Amino acid sequence: MPQPQNRPDARNRPDARNRPVDRNRPGPKPHAGRLTGVIVATALPYAEDPAAPAGLRPDLDAYADHCRWLIDNGCDGVGPNGSLGEYSSLTDAERRAVARTAVDAVGRDALVVVGVHGAGAHQARRHAEIAAEDGADGVLCLPPTLYRANTAEIVHHFEEVAKVGLPVMAYNNPLDTKVDLTPETVRELAAIDNVVAVKEFSGDVRRVLHIREQAPGLAVVAGADDLVLEALLMGATGWFAGFPNVFPAESARLFALARAGRLDEARELYEPLVAAFRWDSRTEFVQAIKRGMDQVGRYGGPCRPPRGPLSPGQLAELDADMKRATQALAAAEPPAPHGPVR
Repeated sequence: MPQPQNRPDARNRPDARNRPVDRNRPGPKPHAGRLTGVIVATALPYAEDPAAPAGLRPDLDAYADHCRWLIDNGCDGVGPNGSLGEYSSLTDAERRAVARTAVDAVGRDALVVVGVHGAGAHQARRHAEIAAEDGADGVLCLPPTLYRANTAEIVHHFEEVAKVGLPVMAYNNPLDTKVDLTPETVRELAAIDNVVAVKEFSGDVRRVLHIREQAPGLAVVAGADDLVLEALLMGATGWFAGFPNVFPAESARLFALARAGRLDEARELYEPLVAAFRWDSRTEFVQAIKRGMDQVGRYGGPCRPPRGPLSPGQLAELDADMKRATQALAAAEPPAPHGPVR
């Protein structure tokens, strides 16, 4: 388990946004063009600022430090401006600054898959154009938000985003959007040039095989942390993940064990984490993951409205789940080197 680390002190640390990045270093990025591997839907730290919305501004230095920490601990990419990154609470200028910070922080070492969610195709496409200008490797895109689109409207939405030219990961989250990208709909999306993957968050692990049957050329990416092992066993090749914000090295190892077919080891690692991972599928997942970060010595901090604090009962439940996870990881012996598995 990573050793607890205190929140970086802005007075003493270098400006991570100005870290030199060698964009011309040879060699492909991991999973380039496929948007697979462990991509972390990054939580966004804030700093108090009376002039900012809700009195909180994105702390870009702390965010850059966090992105770098995730990659240094074995994750394959970061996903700024997702639901966990509170994209809907950010201004357009803030969204761009956050994505740029992620690109600069990870450089050539990892993927940056930017959330470009928007109410309409024109808005999502514009966010994708900006992401391309700023060096993103791909985009994650929900169907139209705030509107229950039909299949033709969904296809049009993704066609517009895909025209930008970046690899596109469609995001199926019917719990929040009320739009279900069924396997049959995903088959239509897979026919669009540049749509290369789908993040599946319906909660139905049967979808993995069904999607693979309907769209065999599309990468299926696990979206729910508490179903990740099951999804990987059914053929998912990626994990767009929440709790790796808290446990990056352990999550990268879990992914590698599952992909290598070392199932006994994977299950032994997974089972004590699942109670914490279930918070990724709850309404308060952002607050829960940020508190988990605080508990392992990172900085999660507060959320912007409409997200409020967890109730005393929720805190007690979450803390118990986190205690089980951290105690199990602390008790486990460090893994012996074994091929490519981290």
